[in-house]
Amino acid sequence: MRKSVCILASLTMTLAAGAAWSQDIQKQTLNDELRARLPQEILDAGKMVAVNNGSFPPYEIVTGTELSGATKDISDAIGEILGVTIDHASVAGLPALLSGINSGRYQFSMGPVGDYPDRQKANDFIDWAREYVVFAVEKGNPSGITSLDTSCGKRIAVMAGGSAEKVIKEQSEKCTADGKPAVEVQSYTDQPSSILAVRSKRSDAFFSSQAPLTYFVQQAKGDLELSGIGQANGFKDIYQGAVVKKDSPLGGVLLDSFKILIDNGTYGEIMKKWGLENNMTDAPGINQGQ
Repeated sequence: MRKSVCILASLTMTLAAGAAWSQDIQKQTLNDELRARLPQEILDAGKMVAVNNGSFPPYEIVTGTELSGATKDISDAIGEILGVTIDHASVAGLPALLSGINSGRYQFSMGPVGDYPDRQKANDFIDWAREYVVFAVEKGNPSGITSLDTSCGKRIAVMAGGSAEKVIKEQSEKCTADGKPAVEVQSYTDQPSSILAVRSKRSDAFFSSQAPLTYFVQQAKGDLELSGIGQANGFKDIYQGAVVKKDSPLGGVLLDSFKILIDNGTYGEIMKKWGLENNMTDAPGINQGQ
């Protein structure tokens, strides 16, 4: 237990250090036309509340009650375009995030959250990033996990309620159907707990989005590596984005705000600042996930 606590404390300090990254991002000009399209309750409050489900570096880095990362920088820029303050709140897990938006407790999530057809039934996704799903493993990959097919009988950490959890559970069923041991699926509510499970040898791998895993591997200073890069790993093209309630007028406002940030170069500045060049899109859209 003491070792796990120490590792988690070290990881938290590392993430906090990431929050100190500084690079000037250009200020945005208020767009009166977009501001006028905001729902009246947002205009009356002068702010919106965006919800996240914990640290998702380098997009969302939660340290105590403070948020940093690419998502925070983008939120600040969009807030300037719309002339409102964007506050941030954290919940435990994606299901709580989606239900919080649909209940009206939060206006939206800047995400990025995976955009999939089953999620589009209750929510709209304003896609602003592309993603890939890979494995983070111990240096040297002692468990030999290089693809979904090599995960049979292994302990695989995933984010609870996420798309990777669904894929790895389907893979486990395939393993048993082929006469192989099932995958031991270990579901966690946040990224740091998942990566800690690998570093403390309680999991053989963490199956998740490449962007945050790249960040965690860099921060692990040689203890971890990525595996399964360049493979579909059970996914087609992956779009990620902000999330609003189904048919909310806020969706179109956010989409046009992203178009402004792309056109004036701010989006590129922010993504490159956080090492997300390979996750950029030049064509944001709504519900692009297929």
